[in-house]
Amino acid sequence: MSSDSALPLIENPIIVGFGGACVDFVAAVPSFPKPDTKIRTTQLKVQGGGNTGNAMTCAARLGLKPRIISKVAKDAQGRALLEELEADGVDTSFFVVSKEGTSPFSYVIVDSQTKTRTCIFTEGYPPMVPEDLPRANLLSALEGARVVYFDVRLPESALVIAQEAFRQNISILVDAERPREGLNDLLPLADYVICSEKFPQAWTETSSIPRALVSIILRLPRLKFVIATLGEDGCIMLEKCVDAEGSHLEEMDVDTSLKSLTRRKNDSIAMPTCIASSVTKFRAEGIGSVCGRLYFCTAEKIPPSELIDTTGAGDAFVGAVLYAICANLSPEKMLPFASYVAAASCRALGARSGLPYRTHPYLASFLN
Repeated sequence: MSSDSALPLIENPIIVGFGGACVDFVAAVPSFPKPDTKIRTTQLKVQGGGNTGNAMTCAARLGLKPRIISKVAKDAQGRALLEELEADGVDTSFFVVSKEGTSPFSYVIVDSQTKTRTCIFTEGYPPMVPEDLPRANLLSALEGARVVYFDVRLPESALVIAQEAFRQNISILVDAERPREGLNDLLPLADYVICSEKFPQAWTETSSIPRALVSIILRLPRLKFVIATLGEDGCIMLEKCVDAEGSHLEEMDVDTSLKSLTRRKNDSIAMPTCIASSVTKFRAEGIGSVCGRLYFCTAEKIPPSELIDTTGAGDAFVGAVLYAICANLSPEKMLPFASYVAAASCRALGARSGLPYRTHPYLASFLN
């Protein structure tokens, strides 16, 4: 394959991820079992999982050089987890390996009929604490990093790492999957936030996702953008435009603006497409206003016969966004690219089996 068909290599590709890395026991079943019944799997896969483990694996396959800070035990699962990450090009030298205890793992039940997945997570023991990471190791892990990613696991250690990254002026991306302990300490340090569909309204107590995004930008003045992923309905992004704050911009209701964008989508196009507003002053009644651009991106329409498992799709999206940030991609290119990578991960069982490599023949087309 020619280099022209591969994603370009990034000049400074180092990123750091801190948080969950575990082993997933992924079982596909004909339908979700009823209580007190027995059922057979149609397919079983044992592979690495965890938000940070998945996102960093995705980023590595796209051409970045991720380092992970996390903790496992010196057991069979921990060894397998590290070996798999290393095989994908992820630097595991900053893992803490406990001589005793157990590594974290998840049972994942994939319902082949409804295309849903149910995760049952067991934490590792002993958990990581700040004392597990000497300052010299932390500084070494952050050296040369472009972005540091947090999935908001192990909050005490996460805050220590985030505060050091902040002091070094390293960009911080927070994955706000759901309200968690320590999240409110991390968010004020973030440059970028990616949310699940339910998080924005839950955190801001607002009546719609667009209004919630305005509220998040106002509450977190460091933010450059916030993205809400919507599964098969695509994603919404609000980007703050600092240079436009002093100018005389048209003021628009943010809910009305999003409806205007979504009306422009073409349902006949299967591939992800991004629709962007002009720079506008977006108003959320009773909350305030933000100068910026609003983006709506569709998800890829995956044929039912090709949709296997949505486990880790959000992590794949994050991994692709990390690549896009390092490659300085515009949002119009970043969002379809990340949506396509997320869709690719849904075409195989488990969070990592379907993650594409930088030589995938279609990925580079999103950058043109």
